[in-house]
Amino acid sequence: MKFLHLSDLHLGKRVNEYPMLEDQRYILGRILEIVDAEQPDGVLIAGDVYDKSVPAAEAVTLLDDFLTSLSKRELEVFVISGNHDSPERMTFGARLIEGSGVHIAGAYTGSVTPREMTDEYGVLRVYLLPFIKPAQVRGLFEEEIVTYTDAVRAAIRRMEPESGVRNVLVTHQFVTGGDRTESEEISVGGTDQVDASVFDGFDYLALGHLHRPQNCGGERIRYCGTPLKYSFSEARDVKSVTVAELGAKGTLTVRTLPLTPLREMTELKGRYQELSNRSFYENTAYRDAYLHITLTDEEDIPDAVGKLRPIYRNLMKLDYDNRRTGSMAEPTGAENTERRSPVSLFSELYELQNNHPMTEEQIAFLSGLIEEVWEDEE
Repeated sequence: MKFLHLSDLHLGKRVNEYPMLEDQRYILGRILEIVDAEQPDGVLIAGDVYDKSVPAAEAVTLLDDFLTSLSKRELEVFVISGNHDSPERMTFGARLIEGSGVHIAGAYTGSVTPREMTDEYGVLRVYLLPFIKPAQVRGLFEEEIVTYTDAVRAAIRRMEPESGVRNVLVTHQFVTGGDRTESEEISVGGTDQVDASVFDGFDYLALGHLHRPQNCGGERIRYCGTPLKYSFSEARDVKSVTVAELGAKGTLTVRTLPLTPLREMTELKGRYQELSNRSFYENTAYRDAYLHITLTDEEDIPDAVGKLRPIYRNLMKLDYDNRRTGSMAEPTGAENTERRSPVSLFSELYELQNNHPMTEEQIAFLSGLIEEVWEDEE
């Protein structure tokens, strides 16, 4: 059984105030070409289909076009909602389009009914688990659920995947050990981590949420990453589509097919005179790429953005790296504070004040308390 694994389309996203809809339409076209070449049995879309819970009309139309194109190819399409999606909006019309082979799981209601597929190796079951939070699951089950691991474990326990058949899970969570990028939602910090052991009953875990393609402890647990680069922290990444093929029970092959974007996302660094010299930029892809330019001139160039944009039409970001900016740098270690989880920061403070680390019970209580506060604010 062959699947194409996608996630985090973030349709309607703007990067540094640049609309990405044209780039997204282009890359979805390239994905359809891969579908035609690979002839998969199904396509797995693991959440964050939209960038906002209330997507723009153009983003909705783009998704409609993409799903319609997939359904015409007579394959099974499995879609879940992510943390950026509105579960209710994602689910609208789901029962009507079920017959076209497009299966959408928006809101988690306490149970998951698998979709069965068959091939020469027998039955394969696809389970769809949308993005869930502890507070959400706590209201469905009468058991102690404090962490994200508790929540996902409780949901999977009720799925009861059978050991004798092949089981595929499509979900949208942060599995411990994953590598994050700047373009992801990190407001919940490390408290949203899910231990990989809760997924032991599945032959393939199609994950969404992290934007960089990667495995977590082996190819069985896989983030396919975004089809496009959405921050300059991803500038050196190679975006791709993941192809997962499940043969007999216990047999899995995972490979990737590169995606070439309409416009690259690139970082340039140098003096203004060098970067504005025709011999440097002429006949290069820089002129159309989304650019982050870092000038190394000691003196600021008046209206540098205005002067460089006629050359580099998609200049998104400009800053300086020189003696002045170096002297303004934060003290060592401070640059990572904003990306550390609240639990990590509080634990460090606790240990400094009390001369011993927090216990596991205290950490679990703190995680639950933070989760409740965020839930109340939403």
